[in-house]
Amino acid sequence: MATEPQPPQATRALSGIQPTGRFHWGNYFGAIRQYIELQPAAVGPRSGSAADEAYYFIADLHALTTVRDPARLRGFVRDAAIDLVALGLDPDRAVLFVQSDVPEVTELAWLLMTVTPMGLLERCHAYKDKKNRGLPADAGLFTYPVLMAADILAYDATVVPVGEDQVQHIEVCRDLAGTFNHLYGEVFTLPQPRLVAGGGKVPGTDGQKMSKSYENTIEVFEEPGPLKKKIMRIMTDSRSMEEAKDPETDHLYQLVSLVAPEADRLALADLYRRGGFGYGEVKKQLLAAAGVFFATARTQRAELEADPERIEAILAAGAAKARVRASAVLARARQACGLDRTAVPSGRKR
Repeated sequence: MATEPQPPQATRALSGIQPTGRFHWGNYFGAIRQYIELQPAAVGPRSGSAADEAYYFIADLHALTTVRDPARLRGFVRDAAIDLVALGLDPDRAVLFVQSDVPEVTELAWLLMTVTPMGLLERCHAYKDKKNRGLPADAGLFTYPVLMAADILAYDATVVPVGEDQVQHIEVCRDLAGTFNHLYGEVFTLPQPRLVAGGGKVPGTDGQKMSKSYENTIEVFEEPGPLKKKIMRIMTDSRSMEEAKDPETDHLYQLVSLVAPEADRLALADLYRRGGFGYGEVKKQLLAAAGVFFATARTQRAELEADPERIEAILAAGAAKARVRASAVLARARQACGLDRTAVPSGRKR
């Protein structure tokens, strides 16, 4: 007898982004663009890479490990919310909220902490890197992966878009969820990482990975004057104009590729291989392409910045939706490990 076809498993995407400064191209092309692609369709069934549901949060609790100025943090959170919506995150299709507005997550983090081996956290790269460099590392940084696991598990997320450097955190999340489930029953959904296309690595103005810590970033909403200065100062090699060059190994070409139309990118690649050009003209092309690429988002941002009440309403509505799901997950976890005294004993032997 033929079996009935099974419906595809529902997918729920979840990711967070730290408000530690204005978003740069690395944030957008490495993460935010994928958030937008994963949003459910506005109408009709999902298709392509879209998820059935999407939850995105501004990770202000995580940011406390580096941002210690209250006014700056509040400003960063507000700017992050405006930027995300301006860039295409649609609050009617995805849940956008601030991490600290869902207190259930911090309680869940403690429950996970009780099953977290110290050795597991000592092997996590963020803590190890700081320790190896002789930098001070506080308990917030040490337990950062546990809070990240709680962020993911609180919403029954099935897929988490990450760069290669974040895969370890998803593995930690799965380890902790697996241990908790082994001890207390099937409480948590185990998520899968979804690697950002191209590894999520965007070159900075010096050719290294774009990062605030390297001071080599190009901000998404950089003002025209500073943007022009940054682009015209991008480091290039000393080869002559006449020499042919490999576009795939050139970070200036890679930056142009992110924002230029496909036809322009291909034409530029041919020009690199032929030689006979100066990097100055490539920088001018990059500046023009960037202006066009982010023009709509820049207009949207100006409108949103002029309407702060709209952004606060979006965040409040998002937090309310997020708390509904997080509360249900936390209730499961509390009952499973014995914190809910009203639950009927299951008689399960430990």
